[in-house]
Amino acid sequence: MPLSCLSSQHPLTAPRLEGTVAVGGPQSGTPRRLGFAEFGRPNGRPVFWLHGTPGARRQIPEAARIAAVELDVRLIGVDRPGVGSSTPHLYDKILDFADDLALLADALGVADFSMIGLSGGGPYVLACAASLPKRVRSVGVLGGVAPSQGPDAPPGGIVSLAGRFHPVLQALRLPLSLSLAGFVWSVRPAATPALHVYARLSPEPDRKMLARPEFRAMFLDDLMNGSRAGLRAPVDDVLLFGKAWGFSPRDLTVPVHWWHGDVDHLIPYDHGRHMAKLIPGAQLHVVHGESHLGTLSEAEDILATVLAARDQPSRRANGRSQAKR
Repeated sequence: MPLSCLSSQHPLTAPRLEGTVAVGGPQSGTPRRLGFAEFGRPNGRPVFWLHGTPGARRQIPEAARIAAVELDVRLIGVDRPGVGSSTPHLYDKILDFADDLALLADALGVADFSMIGLSGGGPYVLACAASLPKRVRSVGVLGGVAPSQGPDAPPGGIVSLAGRFHPVLQALRLPLSLSLAGFVWSVRPAATPALHVYARLSPEPDRKMLARPEFRAMFLDDLMNGSRAGLRAPVDDVLLFGKAWGFSPRDLTVPVHWWHGDVDHLIPYDHGRHMAKLIPGAQLHVVHGESHLGTLSEAEDILATVLAARDQPSRRANGRSQAKR
């Protein structure tokens, strides 16, 4: 069923189902909820898709939404706390997100599943693989954030600033969140021109990506829907990126595929290469000539690759000998 994104020029495949699920509980204080949106087949192979920073549950390319039907996939986008329909909540560490994801999966009747994470969603996908190795069957990371603290951290990159300014960000968390939400709401009437301005300031590969109507419609739809209840998630993401994650990527046993543009202007390609070497058995897929958003153009192949890895249990934890770099 097509969904018109504001007055966008391109129709999007609408979510088959959207809602919220209770997470946390009495032992964790105030009850919370996570928002989700489903695409594809209701009884298909489950794949959770985690959005970037910023982003929300609908930040899933149209090609992936269509491929989910063709590949018999139940594709589930998830709002992180503080965006979309999810209750604001700051985790102590990224690993803690896995407990909420497990509760969401339980509520949706999902026993085991694959996961895909874009950019800032990458660390959360890896956290679930670390915490839930018997449930996470395979993982795909698209231009993912690398650790900024400890022995697993590569040098340089914009995310490394999160650790350096962590005390300041912590102190300004709420006003920054309110300012970000206020800015987004102020540009809502001119969202399409604002996106055009952002595109003009982006590197050429991302400009070309944002010029494509289906991607422009996706980002606009996701931003307008995801910002309705505020925008604490991006600020909380940055805070957590600047701390220890609570696990080491070196200890993962789940098959991991990592896609990275070789001219990524936000997260250096060297960070992707570093992570692929760090994670046992990980396979690096270089997206030549693309910057940060370019991996989204590979959405259909990414989905197929992650599903193929899911169906090959013999490859789990086979070590670095199978890595392609």
